[in-house]
Amino acid sequence: MKTRVTEIRSCGSRIKLLTLEPEDGSRLPDYTAGAHIDLKLGNGLIRQYSLWHYPMTDNAYRIAVLHEETSRGGSQYIHEHIRIGDILDINTPRNLFPLAEGKQRALLFAGGIGITPLMAMFEALLQQGVEVKLYYFCRNEADILFAERLQQADAAGKVELIHQSPRRSPELLSSLIEAPADGLHLYTCGPLGFMDAVFQTASAKGWPSENLHRELFQAAPLDESENRPFQVQIASNGALIDIPADKSITQVLEEEGYFVPVSCEEGICGTCLTHLVDGEVLHRDQFLTEEEHAEGKVFTPCCSRARSDVLVLDL
Repeated sequence: MKTRVTEIRSCGSRIKLLTLEPEDGSRLPDYTAGAHIDLKLGNGLIRQYSLWHYPMTDNAYRIAVLHEETSRGGSQYIHEHIRIGDILDINTPRNLFPLAEGKQRALLFAGGIGITPLMAMFEALLQQGVEVKLYYFCRNEADILFAERLQQADAAGKVELIHQSPRRSPELLSSLIEAPADGLHLYTCGPLGFMDAVFQTASAKGWPSENLHRELFQAAPLDESENRPFQVQIASNGALIDIPADKSITQVLEEEGYFVPVSCEEGICGTCLTHLVDGEVLHRDQFLTEEEHAEGKVFTPCCSRARSDVLVLDL
């Protein structure tokens, strides 16, 4: 879809809030709390940004973009080049970070810009009358997003702002994360180290994996020093394709004329999920569960590789 940037607001020195409206005036598809959109940027990159405003009430999508110090090109491009009136291509909202269904209580742990999907979740849970507590970790007062909203009466007693790194104070996280209970779910979004700390603390307390949820827009660095060549076979025609050590499966398939949709290219969004007919995969994604890895029915060819000599793909 083509959207027009109709508003840009700065929050502190490092965050911009963008409002996107349909270029042709049509109705934008609705979305659920936790959803995100993919932005196709002018420099050829595709980046994912959470929709923080919930529910959609005025036919607009709203995102927050942090100017990251180690930007891979996405946030830097938006902060330096995007202006009001610019046209941005986006996809229909997808939700890979949905709220659990059924009766529940919820703990939300936001680290910095990770407040964006959790803000939408917080609003949705309030509207549903669900018992919820939001812990918002941020460096200082200037970095707080949505401060005015979080201070309103209906949020009283449900939000705690914390200017402290949980990685430097693990006992703090331990005091905030209660023991697991039926119907109690934990959601977290923020830097990888922050989310790892939250998950590790919850897991140490006995939380089941199905009650722990997190949003990933950046994968942990991969060690590719021991990559080796292998082959993939196309199940529909039997074609054998060589995958060299320095290229991904999706890169080679595209060169050979086979279409596999990709977005993040890091194994965190699930766009490229491909069915596996035969072979053993070296899973490197952070999208599938450990159980799905063990089943070996699907994998992410954007980053994963082969343990066996050949992978047979349902293409």
